[in-house]
Amino acid sequence: MEIKQDKSVFLEKFGDSPRLRVLDFLIGNHFFDFPITEIARGSNVSYNSLKTFFQQMIEDGFIIKTRKVGKSDFYKLNTENHFVKLLIKIDWLLTEKAITPELNVRKIKT
Repeated sequence: MEIKQDKSVFLEKFGDSPRLRVLDFLIGNHFFDFPITEIARGSNVSYNSLKTFFQQMIEDGFIIKTRKVGKSDFYKLNTENHFVKLLIKIDWLLTEKAITPELNVRKIKT
């Protein structure tokens, strides 16, 4: 398994755990859907580890099934979920602050 050398700002601030790596990957690719194997590969989490908490993320409404292609189910971040919307905003604010640290972080509108 390939190890990422540079952590995202999101992972630097909130920690580096398998669940957070999956969320970080899906936030960064929230316009796209993926099969579970690609989510595991893209987030650098083993497939077996991902399977231990993936169903809970679906039940919590963070991830939704979008379609089925052959035998593979595709999933994406549920951008309609209020908590997920806030995570995306936080990710953008952290990134903006890291890129331009001299700027003050503006207020989040919810």
